[in-house]
Amino acid sequence: MTKRIDFQVDPTAYRHWKVSFDGPVAWLTMDVDENGGLFDGYQLKMNSYDLGVDIELADVVQRMRFEHPEVKVVVMQSGKDRIFCAGANIRMLGGAAHSHKVNFCKFTNETRNTFEAAEADSGQKYIAAVKGACAGGGYELALACNHIMLTDDSSSSVSLPEVPLLAVLPGTGGLTRVTDKRKVRRDRADVFCSTEEGVRGKRAKEWKLVDEVIPNSKFDATVVERAQEFAAASTKPDVAEGITLTPLDRTFHEDGSVTYSTVEVQADRAGRTVTITLKGPEEAAPDDMEAFTAQGAQAYMLRLARELDDAILHLRLNEKELGLMVFKTQGDPEAFAAHEQLLLDNAEHWLANEVLQYWKRVLKRVDVTSRSMVALVEHGSCFTGVLAELLFAVDRSYMMEDEFEGDNRPIATITLTGANFGPMPMGNGLTRLQTRFLDDDAALAACAAVKGEALEAAEADEAGLVTMILDDIDWEDEIRIFLEERASFSPDAMTAMEANLRFAGPETMETRIFGRLTAWQNWIFNRPNAVGETGALQRYGSGVRGEYNMERV
Repeated sequence: MTKRIDFQVDPTAYRHWKVSFDGPVAWLTMDVDENGGLFDGYQLKMNSYDLGVDIELADVVQRMRFEHPEVKVVVMQSGKDRIFCAGANIRMLGGAAHSHKVNFCKFTNETRNTFEAAEADSGQKYIAAVKGACAGGGYELALACNHIMLTDDSSSSVSLPEVPLLAVLPGTGGLTRVTDKRKVRRDRADVFCSTEEGVRGKRAKEWKLVDEVIPNSKFDATVVERAQEFAAASTKPDVAEGITLTPLDRTFHEDGSVTYSTVEVQADRAGRTVTITLKGPEEAAPDDMEAFTAQGAQAYMLRLARELDDAILHLRLNEKELGLMVFKTQGDPEAFAAHEQLLLDNAEHWLANEVLQYWKRVLKRVDVTSRSMVALVEHGSCFTGVLAELLFAVDRSYMMEDEFEGDNRPIATITLTGANFGPMPMGNGLTRLQTRFLDDDAALAACAAVKGEALEAAEADEAGLVTMILDDIDWEDEIRIFLEERASFSPDAMTAMEANLRFAGPETMETRIFGRLTAWQNWIFNRPNAVGETGALQRYGSGVRGEYNMERV
């Protein structure tokens, strides 16, 4: 059986990253264990990385938010001489299945987006302190930082050499950040992305590829000075102590199902579907944020977010043939709303903010997951607030109408809250309701007018919140037909169609990154020019360049 990839890691067992703390400054050192690859068949030389390295990085970034809220500046640096990071490991990419390559690229981009947004979301500013070669995905790590410092010596440079060396793209996030974030002139970007050796010194600063270039003799001292300067200028409130992100309570079953404390994942491999049921709270909401903080990682709203996040990542990488995700909820809508309202009412509290920001990231993870998704609003469900966001993230939603024979659960309702009107924007910068009702201000106003009301099927349908409402006679057959039909379609066509339909509205740097990842990187990673027997990825390091079919397509 294929090795299960686990996205939960223990900081005491990190193999690739070292973290130290000095008051408001954290030092994050990339020191990749060459023999610590996630799979056999390659060594992680020159601080190159695979998914395992990035899983650790994602964990570091997450714990920085929750366990170390005192940190205002994070300095990312290398623990190896004359090399910052060589990027994604080429041997790993050359030998990996296509699906793994694309999921790997998606996860790395999500991780970079997370620490890139840490200053705006959490007041934690990331500095890239670049000494030595900083190439490909290594430069993408730096690009996602808020400030890039480059030492001025003969070996230090930044580069995106994927096109000339490997016949692939710079992770899509690299290209996009060069133009959209760094605002590099298009012709200079063309030169930069076509040059194997990259750019160093004053030219890198002149071309806006870095923020500072510092003589090697002064580099270390200047990095310390800059970190302290940024920390002193930070408006992030001082927080004495964070909470510990304890291990998740979960059990994996042989049939592909997973049981968490608040999430149930039921796999149907024969039907190529998976049902994800989110459970409402069993306990009353804490009285205040002091009580919430005392619960730590066991606080319901944080625990639910962590478990859903882990379930989505697990399904992406380990159950790739479960092409249809069915979302359900079960619980008391009013009880859930009370837990959520505590956070919304105290959004200025550091921990309330972090949990709300985490929910924003989890919902974005759902948005860009390459699976067909449907939500079933059944009797006894609690699609309220952030859980109602799932209704607007999925491709279709079906809701039970009126009473069902033999079903004694409370009648199905949907309740909109403040969480649906701003705190959880998509990658396009709009809320999911705004995206749903593009150019329909009347529909949005109507939704705002019923905020806080428990809407039954006819009312939810009239408000445009669900795709279809079904009564007791039609429910079972209609849902069965939909599930069977959807699971029978080509997954390639579905991935393309869904990615196009989910991101209506404005284009942003974030939507460009994931749009390019879906369209361009997906295509390029299938082309023999890159991955064929004589392709550049296969021949890399052999001294023989790849052979290309020169036809433009």
